Amino acid sequence: MSTYHSTRGGKEQLQSKQAIRRGLAPDGGLYVSDGLDALTIDPADVAGLDYKGTAKLVLSRLLSDYSSAQLDSCLDAAYGEQWSDPAITPLVDLGGNDFVLELFRGPTSAFKDVALQLLPRLMALAGDDGERIMVLTATSGDTGKAALAGFADAPGTGITVFYPQGKVSQIQRLQMVTQEGGNLQVCAVRGNFDDAQSAVKSIFADADLAHELDEKASTVLSSANSINVGRLAPQVVYYFRAYGSLMERGVIRPGDPVEFCVPTGNFGDVLAGYYAKMMGLPVARLTVASDRNRVLNDFLTTGVYDRNRPFYATTSPSMDILISSNLERMLYYMAGGDTELIASLMADLESKGRYQVPEALMTRIRGLFSCGWADEDQVGSAISDCWEDRGYLIDPHTACGYQVMTGQTDRDPAVPRVLLSTASPYKFPRVVCQSLGLETPDSDFDCMDILAESTNTRPPKALRTLENAPVRFQDCIDPGDMSDYVRHAVMQS
Repeated sequence: MSTYHSTRGGKEQLQSKQAIRRGLAPDGGLYVSDGLDALTIDPADVAGLDYKGTAKLVLSRLLSDYSSAQLDSCLDAAYGEQWSDPAITPLVDLGGNDFVLELFRGPTSAFKDVALQLLPRLMALAGDDGERIMVLTATSGDTGKAALAGFADAPGTGITVFYPQGKVSQIQRLQMVTQEGGNLQVCAVRGNFDDAQSAVKSIFADADLAHELDEKASTVLSSANSINVGRLAPQVVYYFRAYGSLMERGVIRPGDPVEFCVPTGNFGDVLAGYYAKMMGLPVARLTVASDRNRVLNDFLTTGVYDRNRPFYATTSPSMDILISSNLERMLYYMAGGDTELIASLMADLESKGRYQVPEALMTRIRGLFSCGWADEDQVGSAISDCWEDRGYLIDPHTACGYQVMTGQTDRDPAVPRVLLSTASPYKFPRVVCQSLGLETPDSDFDCMDILAESTNTRPPKALRTLENAPVRFQDCIDPGDMSDYVRHAVMQS
């Protein structure tokens, strides 16, 4: 049975339900499970399985204390009619042995739906009787809406979402502040995503607050960010499903290598690919694609992680991150489970804003992970080039990946490349219209209509109808006031 402990110390061993319920370890570390290489899946076993079948195969290993019946119930609820494609994460052939894995076919048009339609169901089975869970999440744009949609009116839970004021797209903001449900709060924070995320982590580490919420409201805090293993584990599934789809099409045979290119800011989406590799998937390379906030690119290039740098608000806001939380999990595994090293590195990050990884460890990391980045001009060109050359429409985050992937000069043309597409282009219609040389009026909804007419595509209904949805939440606070906001949200719920 899989057990979980902190990346910064291995003494406390939890089952997956306990780890999901807590979200973050008491010492600030992230929950990891040793022995992933003992949970291997034969790639041939994935061929012919639908999405739910693949998920059952993968999650029964990662979340082994959930019964078969519990997993079936959760998967049936998570991957049903709320998805616009029955494949859940369809694979699109771009030509030239390049493919796009569409992760945005869920109810909020972003890849976060894959995990956040499932997490509330997993969490409902993880709580103690009579205990309420308050889900606390900072978002750079997409996690917030996907979490709100997943947890809205879920029994025994509440959810509070913080987003950086002015640093998400117009559509992303409206998705959050118009969300219906009686158990949720949405609040803007003055600052950037890292400010909000750091404050959330401090709230999780506040033992006095935890005691107060337990005593007065029988409530525990948990997370819907990818720091929660219940968010991460479901993301491993779509790597196996992509591989299965390639086998079914005759592109590869079982055991053949595949490369993945992943636009990412918090490292969770690409970390899931690393988990898949440790579990037996023949992943030849994982390419980390960054925007102008290229802290991950610089780390993989130099071995120094340094958040002491300018923060840029770019056209790919969900990747505008300088503190990539999930990198800690990768470092743990690549370092052979050296919790003392990880604790030391994270202490340096906290006190100095930077840390340096030993060169021998970086050599191991670079054996699997490559990197690249794209500025806003390159993102615009990538959107245009992908449409003109491949007839395929992409959003600015996916465009970072497309720019990096197509710029690789060391590829083996016989090895398929899969680009993870993280959001619908209609979540960022202004940027896409500008990139295609189309008229870009002030209204994002007018941009949607122009984009639809010009490309003969259709915006997701849930996005287009936001134009007339009533705004429910208009709070805006400083990061230092977030703890009191959470306390009030719990007591009012």
